Amino acid sequence: MKIGIDISQIVYEGTGVARFTSGLVDSILVNDKKNEWVFFFSSLRRNLDRSLEQKILSQGHKLIKRKLPATLLSFLTNDIHNFFLSSKIYNLGSRIDFFITSDWSEPLLSGVKKATVVHDLTCFRYPDTVDQKIRKTQEKRLQHVKKESQIIFADSNATKKDLVELLNIQEDRIVVNYPGVEVTKQSKNQINKTLKKYNLEEKKFILTVGKLEPRKNLSRLFEAFKQLNNNTLQLIEVGPKGWGKSSNIKHLTSNINFLGFVPDDELYSLYTSCLFFVFPSIWEGFGYPIIEAMRSGAPVTCSNSSSIREIAGDAALFFDPLNIENMYQSINRLIQDENLRKQLIKKGIQRSKIFTWKKYYESIIYALMSFPRKRESREGNYMDSGSSPE
Repeated sequence: MKIGIDISQIVYEGTGVARFTSGLVDSILVNDKKNEWVFFFSSLRRNLDRSLEQKILSQGHKLIKRKLPATLLSFLTNDIHNFFLSSKIYNLGSRIDFFITSDWSEPLLSGVKKATVVHDLTCFRYPDTVDQKIRKTQEKRLQHVKKESQIIFADSNATKKDLVELLNIQEDRIVVNYPGVEVTKQSKNQINKTLKKYNLEEKKFILTVGKLEPRKNLSRLFEAFKQLNNNTLQLIEVGPKGWGKSSNIKHLTSNINFLGFVPDDELYSLYTSCLFFVFPSIWEGFGYPIIEAMRSGAPVTCSNSSSIREIAGDAALFFDPLNIENMYQSINRLIQDENLRKQLIKKGIQRSKIFTWKKYYESIIYALMSFPRKRESREGNYMDSGSSPE
């Protein structure tokens, strides 16, 4: 097969979609020795990692690069959305069997079957927690996905359920495919170096990871943490700046610290060293930090909403993300109960082994190769003429 894929989101470090794209690209390059890939990348100011470029080209794949702002690419592919512009921008060359679209742009491609990955439908479930520009972009893109994508890869059963209920998409077009999660074990020297850098060598701390934005629900977590009145324990927040009031928070108390974006070696060191990990997000399509924490040997307490309970299984302590008192009780219980922390560590390590990039890659290839012939109307509307590969 000849498969095209948009990897533009790979450069947004610290975000879940960048982590996903990076993991998928690495998995393709490691595992696929048979198919030809065309990688499409567009950004005005950000550059693709040179070593990744060289790896793509050295394996005989094609790389197409464009210098377009993300907002312009969205306007051209989601708003104008016509064959002429899409063919000029993407210029994929000789016949592509499938093109996998990104989390941001949805080109209209003539004679090319399309697949897309949908991480979550937060823009529909909780529109007020999503930046207005992002929400409008996703709403437009997903309407095109509904009409044009033959296969939709959903990060979880929760996302599949939302696609069916909120967008009325046929179930047999949706393939649930859990992303892989990779964590590099850190040396004792690296761990000590990280703890020293952030002045955490002699301190116990709880860790949370997420962009500073309303959906991540950090303001409620801070309120729950303040109820502990524990001056010997710190709450450490890691993640890039987002939007809304949450992004302007500095210090609510002296023992809540914001580290911002940190490189992976430091992040993995923090997962390994924390007393436990807490994930208060209101809505997620998957929730990378949960599995990263488990893989690193951290006990986890997290929201019971959306895909989070599905992904965490029986390896976490759950709370209602909208109930500060319930969140406080879960946090306090983990602080007090060492045996529970040990049980969750053991369960979490086992649970995390489910999520591998090799499995994800194999599921994508199977779905593309098994795709039955479909008929499409002249308007581009999807019409089913066969059963799903599931």
